[in-house]
Amino acid sequence: MNKVYEKLLKCVDSVREMTDFVPEIGIVLGSGFGKYADEFKVVKRIDYHDIEGFPVSTVAGHAGEFIFGYMEDVPIVLMNGRVHYYEGYDMTDVVLPIRLMKMLGAKVLFLTNASGGINSDFSAGDLMLITGQISCFVPSPLIGPNIEELGVRFPDMSHVYDEDLQDIIRKSAKEVNVDLKEGVYIQLKGPNYETPEEIRMCKVLGADAVGMSTACEAQAANHMGMKICGVSCISNLAAGIAKHPLTHAEIQETADRVAPQIKSLIRQSVLNIHASL
Repeated sequence: MNKVYEKLLKCVDSVREMTDFVPEIGIVLGSGFGKYADEFKVVKRIDYHDIEGFPVSTVAGHAGEFIFGYMEDVPIVLMNGRVHYYEGYDMTDVVLPIRLMKMLGAKVLFLTNASGGINSDFSAGDLMLITGQISCFVPSPLIGPNIEELGVRFPDMSHVYDEDLQDIIRKSAKEVNVDLKEGVYIQLKGPNYETPEEIRMCKVLGADAVGMSTACEAQAANHMGMKICGVSCISNLAAGIAKHPLTHAEIQETADRVAPQIKSLIRQSVLNIHASL
C-alpha cells in the first residue's frame, strides 16, 4: 500500500476512535481566523497531537485542533490552525488534514487565509474572494506515485475554485453588507516575507494577493473531487507597496479588526452553500 495513503488511513481510524461525526463542509481557519471557532455548537474537539501521525501546527495564531459541530443545522469540521510547508513538513503532510476531512465525509472545502495585498486597489482589512490561484512556486502535493483511491494521475485544474460557490459567496457578502474584493492568490514558500522585486514578479504573473499556504491544499482537494471555495483577508500590503517592514503581529491585528466581517461572511456563506447542496 502507498505509504502516504496508509498514513492517511491511520489518521482516519484515529479520529474515528474519538468521534463518529460526519461533516458536510470542511473549513480551514488561517492566521487570525481562530476566534471564529467559538461561533457554533461544538460536538467534539480533537487536538492534532491526539491523532496518530498527524502534523502539528507550530505558528502563533494556529491553535492546532479539529473542531466538529453544527452551524445551525449544518454539520461542519473546522481545521483551527493549519500546517505549512515552511515548517519543514513534507508536502504530503501539509495536505494530509485536507485529505482527512474529505475521508471523514466533507464534500466542500472552504479555505481562508491571511495574505499580503499586491493589487493596488486593495487595502489592509479587505476580504478577497479567491477566484484562481498560482501554485507553481511550491511542490505539488501530487508528486510521487499517484494514490488511485484519492483521484486520477493527471487531475484537471481549470476550475479549482468552484464557480457556483463563488456566486454563493458573492451573494452572501451582499446579504451581510461585506465589501468583497476578488482576485488571484499566489502561494510562495516562506517563511520569509517577499522582497519588493518578488512582489513585482507576482504582479506581472497576475496575482492580487500572496501568502504561504492554501494553493497546495486546493490542489489536493481538487484531486479528491471536493468543491472548493476560498476567502483571503488582506492583512497587510505586500513588500514594496507597504511603506514599513512586515510583521506577523500586523497580520493578527488586522484579522482582529475585521473579525466581525469575517465571521458574518463565513456563517452566511456556509448556510447558503448548505442550502445549495
